[in-house]
Amino acid sequence: MTGMKEGAGEDPFAEDTTSTKTESKTTDQSDSTDTRSPTDYQTEATDTADSQRSTRQQSMQIPYKFRRDGVQDGRDRVPLFLQKDTKSAERDALRELEERFDDDVSLTDLREALMKVGLRHLDEAEVHLEEWGYGMTFD
Repeated sequence: MTGMKEGAGEDPFAEDTTSTKTESKTTDQSDSTDTRSPTDYQTEATDTADSQRSTRQQSMQIPYKFRRDGVQDGRDRVPLFLQKDTKSAERDALRELEERFDDDVSLTDLREALMKVGLRHLDEAEVHLEEWGYGMTFD
């Protein structure tokens, strides 16, 4: 429609659709082996935008420490029995990390962090288990 002013009531996405179709036609003409339809290009553009939006949301996500109401939020209770030397090492680690952060560190957070690190290093955990007798055979 000619002679009409552009206004706030226009569809803000109308221009995007037009430019996407134009880009699709241009790409189709230059690459004769490309069998994708204009709908495929629109889907790819939407997927890329969704991926970028998701990445931005992840980087802006509030850390777990600040999202929760209490230290037990989102966690299952798991009984943990420790040997004396392990308990002593845990206490030392807690003090050291509190100094590094210049802040209190929850013992529950420390234990889960240590568990997650341990899960990433199963080979080292295997060595400890072997020291405790796992893998020994008595023929």
